[in-house]
Amino acid sequence: MSTHAFNPISAAGDCLSSGRFFVGLRRTVAAALAVLFAVAFLGTTLTAAESHKAEAKSEHKPEAAHAGPADHGAGACTDCCGATPSWKKQFGFAYLTAYMFCLSFCLGALFLVLLNHLFDAQWMLPIRRFLEHIACLLCPTMAILWIPIGALAPHIFPWLGPELQANPDHSLLAKYPLFTKQAFYIVSGLLFVIWYVVANGLRNASLAQDKDGAAVHTRTMRKYAAAGIFCFAFSLTGAAIYWMKALSHQFFSTMYGVVYFAGSVWVTVITTYWLLLYFKNRGDLKDVTREVTFHDCGKLFFAFTVFYAYIHFSQYFLIWNAAIPEETFWYVAREKGSWWWVGQVTIFGHFWFPFLLLLPIHRKLNFQVMSTLTGWAWLCHYLDLQFNIGPVLYPDGLHFGFYDVLSLGFLISVLVFMFTRAFNAHPPYPQRDPRVAEAMGVYVDPASTKAAH
Repeated sequence: MSTHAFNPISAAGDCLSSGRFFVGLRRTVAAALAVLFAVAFLGTTLTAAESHKAEAKSEHKPEAAHAGPADHGAGACTDCCGATPSWKKQFGFAYLTAYMFCLSFCLGALFLVLLNHLFDAQWMLPIRRFLEHIACLLCPTMAILWIPIGALAPHIFPWLGPELQANPDHSLLAKYPLFTKQAFYIVSGLLFVIWYVVANGLRNASLAQDKDGAAVHTRTMRKYAAAGIFCFAFSLTGAAIYWMKALSHQFFSTMYGVVYFAGSVWVTVITTYWLLLYFKNRGDLKDVTREVTFHDCGKLFFAFTVFYAYIHFSQYFLIWNAAIPEETFWYVAREKGSWWWVGQVTIFGHFWFPFLLLLPIHRKLNFQVMSTLTGWAWLCHYLDLQFNIGPVLYPDGLHFGFYDVLSLGFLISVLVFMFTRAFNAHPPYPQRDPRVAEAMGVYVDPASTKAAH
């Protein structure tokens, strides 16, 4: 047991100064990607007139106006007669995929923060502060980044197009009033309000406790977590339904939100492991991070590997066993072309590979293996989102083009910029949390009059 005095405030100050080394490079890269994104987005408008002409010509060709639910759901957003989709659709789908990918980390971080307060787990204290920063990216950062989706929504979601708005089909009428243009924008705005209140409320109380160490802030965070877990469940489900499942509005699934939740937390936990290792090696979290911290984080990743597989298989098994056309068409569309292989990669990469790899206990403490697995998890999660979104526009197989690279690079650069700015502006971990000594592995006599910190 260490007997030397330790001042967490001064240590935090040293960590803040060390983090400024990367600020210049971070800002340069983020600015370059932002400019590239803006130029490409504005440049595409030069071809918009030609795209509109092509769409106008395609309107005179025969259309499957009376197609059944399966036909509408599988390729309702693909231009008829094999015509190339307009740039708005291509950009919209690429941006939506990248957005849902980045949103996964923010929602996963919010869940882990809620989990920390609900179960009062001391091992999560070293990771809580940077997870709070990631969760707070939900609003206003992700809210602002959602604007292109809101603007291009009629081109992305078939049921928001003028044709189905004027003549809604049975599936759309059955979801009234939730699947209306007004509800789409109102609910979307409400989701960001909920995330702002919960995420910022938790972080504000946590930062306030750094200043005075009052126990009242711990009780405040517990109250936020108790109510916030229900708000989180409904809001995440709403986001998954409105922004992904609604691409095929005929599709019915009561487990779709849970599937997105499981994948989001899965990829966030392994990212948390990598960030914990990065900040420990950099010096920010070296005083509060122990071997058990990495092991517990690895176990949580292993648990959600199994949970994700269970939920995804349950959805597939129940839908396929029922054999209802309004449900099975979604999987039929994803067995065509290269989408079948994407599905196989998801089964292997999302479950079997990490499951078998992490069965031995020592693998969870092998930093090289876990760091490599982090990149693998990012790839598998992105392919999983492509598997959910892409077949609506590209029924023949996986499509990854310029818009996908640009959207993904732009969104990630913005989030990294905002996260590092917040991380460098505050202490790297909670300074006066009641369990900070326990997290550091230091025993404090309850009868002692000395402060635990």
